[in-house]
Amino acid sequence: MYSRRGRGGLGCSTRMGMRIALTGGGGLVGRAVAAEFRSHGHLVRRLVRPPSCPRSGEIVWDPEAGSIDIAGLEGIDAVVHLAGEPLTALRWTGAKKRAIYESRVSGTILLASALAQLQNPPAVFVSQSAVGFYGNRGDEILQEDSCEGTGFLANVASAWERATHEASANGIRVVHLRGAPVVASRSPFVTRLLPAFRLGLGGRFGSGRQWWPWISLSDVVGIVSHVIRHQDVRGPVNVVSPEILTNRQFAATLGRVLGRPAFIPLVSPVLQTLMGDVARDMLLSSQRAVPLRLLSSGYQFRFPILEAALRYALD
Repeated sequence: MYSRRGRGGLGCSTRMGMRIALTGGGGLVGRAVAAEFRSHGHLVRRLVRPPSCPRSGEIVWDPEAGSIDIAGLEGIDAVVHLAGEPLTALRWTGAKKRAIYESRVSGTILLASALAQLQNPPAVFVSQSAVGFYGNRGDEILQEDSCEGTGFLANVASAWERATHEASANGIRVVHLRGAPVVASRSPFVTRLLPAFRLGLGGRFGSGRQWWPWISLSDVVGIVSHVIRHQDVRGPVNVVSPEILTNRQFAATLGRVLGRPAFIPLVSPVLQTLMGDVARDMLLSSQRAVPLRLLSSGYQFRFPILEAALRYALD
């Protein structure tokens, strides 16, 4: 159990758990994070948007209108910010891109500003980001101090992280979770791959040589808890598995788990014609990211190997 010790961090307590404010609590990761914290006796207060009728303990905010119940955040020990427009779409229209950008940047600015105004601010602000921060980097090994890349998702992730500035400038420890696609039975990443692979029609995308970072849902939950508890962890954290695989290797592993062949490629021109920036920034982009900060801070991965993570998720 943990309780506050002023701005310095979270100290041990046997009397009460942490008080955690959570955005994005209705999503796959948010539900899993909330369930994990509650199972350990912590109080989770979800931030909800109108016209939802808030239940007891929920905090109302409206990023589009720039409003938030600041008083409701008083006394919170940690904030976990996961909200953002889903990336799932066959193509990103101009309107979809604006929604992806604004939902991340404007919402984070609003939340960071509110936290900076509190009389008793939280010790830590854990804010979602994305491994897309690095852009398409080929075989370059990407650690947390690697520079930002180019492209739509890289620009979004960079602005997303800068949006927390007001919180960090006011003494709150900020952690940016540069997350990879999540391996779970209900994750959009996995569910969109499964139909073709189950029919034996799966295979590499483009050359298949691009590096595809991934992370299990169990590890995302474990990492959120880890970075809250470890006061020396701040700034960007690569939320990726230590097993670094190419797209070709990923496809072969998924096929093996499903007991299906996985040798039918989707060539780059076809993908880019069908999906535009979605193909360029997500399917064909290469990020050889390593979880250096997690490993150096002692995090023990629950599913470090893709095959085991897929078998667990799809069992």
